[in-house]
Amino acid sequence: MNKNETTQTKSKDVFSVYQENVDKIFNGIRQSVPQYHQSITNVQQEYLQAYENMVDSTITLQKEYVQKAGIAANIPEATLKVIHDTTEEFVKAASIQNQVTLATIDATQQNIKTFNDNAKSFADLNKNILQSWISAFNTKTN
Repeated sequence: MNKNETTQTKSKDVFSVYQENVDKIFNGIRQSVPQYHQSITNVQQEYLQAYENMVDSTITLQKEYVQKAGIAANIPEATLKVIHDTTEEFVKAASIQNQVTLATIDATQQNIKTFNDNAKSFADLNKNILQSWISAFNTKTN
């Protein structure tokens, strides 16, 4: 029996009704997360493809124009080296940025997990304190 089925078989006090509705909300959210993930991934891929196509088209158009206009397109070897070196450095920087971003996401996920574990421990501690208080009051009234 899952959490939802357990809640539905209990009496309809305010807490079981509240829990049942919270469970429905979170189940709905859980079902939509994969769809959001896929949609965001699709948009990123489509954007990257569109940007690449635009750049490729621009280069092709400029190359055709230069050829038809008879403009010299050769560049000195030193300039070529600077362009290649700059590109390599850009690729390295982007790679490092991606690694930092992924590490940040992983750290954030771990922090959320730790928060969740601490919240559970805090709830258990409060439950034990409440039980202790109830036991203390029950003994005094007898």
